[in-house]
Amino acid sequence: MAKAYTVVFLASFSMLVIEVVAGRILAPYMGVSLYTWTSIIGVVLAGISIGAYLGGVIADRYPHFSTLGWILFLSSLGAFSISPLTNWIGGTFFHMSLMVRILLVTAIIFFIPSCLLGMVSPVVVKLNLSNLEKTGNVVGKIYAFSTLGSILGTFTAGFFLISWMGTRNLLFFTGVLLLLASPLFGDLFIQRKRIALFLLMIPFLWLLHRYALNPALDENILFFKESNYYTIKLKGNPKDSKDRLITLYLDHLNHSCSDLDNPFRLEYRYIRSFEEIVRFQAEKRQSFKTLFIGGGGYTFPRFIEIRYPNAEIDVVEIDPEVTRVSQKYLGISLTSKIQTFNEDGRWFVMNRKGEGRYDFIFQDAFNDLSIPYHLTTKEFAMQLRRLLKKDGLFLTNVIDRFEKGSFLPSYIRTLEEVFGRGNVHLITLGPFQDYMGVVNRVAVTSPQELDIEDLASSLNSIGDNERISYIMPQEQLQHYLNQFSPVILTDDYAPVDNLTAPNFK
Repeated sequence: MAKAYTVVFLASFSMLVIEVVAGRILAPYMGVSLYTWTSIIGVVLAGISIGAYLGGVIADRYPHFSTLGWILFLSSLGAFSISPLTNWIGGTFFHMSLMVRILLVTAIIFFIPSCLLGMVSPVVVKLNLSNLEKTGNVVGKIYAFSTLGSILGTFTAGFFLISWMGTRNLLFFTGVLLLLASPLFGDLFIQRKRIALFLLMIPFLWLLHRYALNPALDENILFFKESNYYTIKLKGNPKDSKDRLITLYLDHLNHSCSDLDNPFRLEYRYIRSFEEIVRFQAEKRQSFKTLFIGGGGYTFPRFIEIRYPNAEIDVVEIDPEVTRVSQKYLGISLTSKIQTFNEDGRWFVMNRKGEGRYDFIFQDAFNDLSIPYHLTTKEFAMQLRRLLKKDGLFLTNVIDRFEKGSFLPSYIRTLEEVFGRGNVHLITLGPFQDYMGVVNRVAVTSPQELDIEDLASSLNSIGDNERISYIMPQEQLQHYLNQFSPVILTDDYAPVDNLTAPNFK
């Protein structure tokens, strides 16, 4: 019976390792959203369910230990197939809605491995039921050890193994474990021919690990690592280019660009819009204090540090590995006066003592597929308002489809609940009529009524050739908002994934 408990423990451990890895290995292609995890959990459960049914049928027809051995062998091939399939199909474009695309890709990659591992328990139960009077005892213990394997697989993969080994190495290790289990728990490879076949698998595994299990990276990739939060990638310009511009990718998103030779170079238009507004406000302040929620490549904090030497800069970046990468590769000195807090933005704001601490709060934690919903709610906006000075500004980078996206109207209405109707302004990064589609926009507000005419006058003085920021007239903004049915986002109800889904149909 010890073998029975061990093999179901191993199969369930492997199954949950694969399920946890699924979220990370799909992130560079699908992002990490409610749809991603819903698809992963649903596909894996469907695979386990169908696998349990098929395993029961197979166990009755072929009640042999070799049956168990073949199932474990095929399960190992299923684990080995995940990385190559992800490389092949992850970036494939499908003409369908976002939800269906994520579900389809997840099913193609993860259904068969889940189904195969789901067959193990029914076969083990069949092989170990020699006395029907002890059916309950045997089945109960087998499923207890199976569940224990699932629990430990979840915790060890999520807390330790992924950050230690990386997703692809962990999948390879899981496949090897299942491959070794096939002769141990089934009578596979006992005959000489089968032993020779098993030995031939060794060079196959080496080739698989060497070529098929590595992510597809081009020659301009300078750095690649899977952290506890993101798949981090740095990409430089071609070697024959004199431009030392480095792009930071977090999961699927092109997150920031940093010029190592010129910290004043701001590639992204929304960051240049941030700069125009800071320039306008800095003229009225001898010094100021800023908070960045989302550090990324530290492009704008680095700019602020050099452009305004008297400024105090706090950055909240949830992933310490992103901070280390920025310090090592993106021009952030270890002696920089930028103060970094590696924790969740909501947690930091909630526990930050004092009121009226910051002149500027910049929120740059939203992207197109992955929006941390807890940073969008009315309750969080109230906490942010507490940290702002009375004349301070809160600026958020928001991505949505202006014509039919539902997130932007809901987010602005939510901010208006806290900062006042008419005191939240939308800035387009170019003339309003030219800036449709899924693009970045900046929402700006203040605890006190913002002198928008003064800001508009300052922006007008920049000149059309250099200017980025255009303030949408408040009447036009309210008319736009009234065309939708905005949702007030709260901690109890913040369906941000559903609100952004129409962008990707």
